Amino acid sequence: MEAVLTGLLLAMSAAFGVYLLFTRAAFGRRGLRLTDHALRDDREGLRLRVRRGLDRAGLAGLSGGDVVAVATLLFAIGAALAFVVFAGAAPAFVTGSFAASFPFAAHRQRNRNRRAAAQDAWPRLIDEIRILTGSVGRSVPQALFEAGRNAPPGMRDAFEAAHREWRISTDFERTLGVLKHRLDDPTADVVCETLLTAHEIGGADLDQRLDDLAADRRAELQYRKDARARQAGVRFARRFVLIVPLGMAFAGLSVGNGRDAYATSTGQFLVVVALAMVIACWLWAGQIMRLPESERVFDR
Repeated sequence: MEAVLTGLLLAMSAAFGVYLLFTRAAFGRRGLRLTDHALRDDREGLRLRVRRGLDRAGLAGLSGGDVVAVATLLFAIGAALAFVVFAGAAPAFVTGSFAASFPFAAHRQRNRNRRAAAQDAWPRLIDEIRILTGSVGRSVPQALFEAGRNAPPGMRDAFEAAHREWRISTDFERTLGVLKHRLDDPTADVVCETLLTAHEIGGADLDQRLDDLAADRRAELQYRKDARARQAGVRFARRFVLIVPLGMAFAGLSVGNGRDAYATSTGQFLVVVALAMVIACWLWAGQIMRLPESERVFDR
């Protein structure tokens, strides 16, 4: 026992020594504390890494504190309900962890809905820009901002931010960079690059390019609508992956010893396995029904 404790203390001391050496070289540590400048840089780096992680997870627009608070609350509620039904810590932990993922799924769904609304709107917006730059005679920036006023509410803020940037800098490339960043949409990237080329070097064929682009967006939009229509029945059936096992779990409370049967070691093991299978089926069903998304190629 003493040998084990000695080895553990030596390992912890070595790890702490490596930590001190690394933070001295990387963050400017002096003694056992980081300097104020190093602490500030470390916090900024951590916030940046958290923000990038949230963006990659499809949670752009949420703060880390919001995510933690909501996820913790849902974890507690899910774990409490599972403990009441299954009388065990392991099923409560699994159920609570699954419940804690709901904010992530809801935010991703809002992002998907926002992108779907943008996909519906882009063919009309492209046609409006084409008409304004063609028969009406507007300049490319003016046509873009006028069309943006008729964009869906989820896109309008991005056009307004780009318009503010244009009024301040009159740099169209920088303005389109703001618009692309705020919209975060492959179609927006293509439209912006087309308009930037026409604005900088001119483009007598801009009308035809925009017309072809609008036709292509309409074809893709129709494909997605057809695919979603074919998936409607499957999406409805997917809900039963959660509803039916939940109903059976509650029904089990009225059979035999009910909750006491769940509390046995065998019962706890089987409940955890069943919960894992339900969650896996739910995630797998959502994965195979996900439509492919166009990748951004002009996002720099």
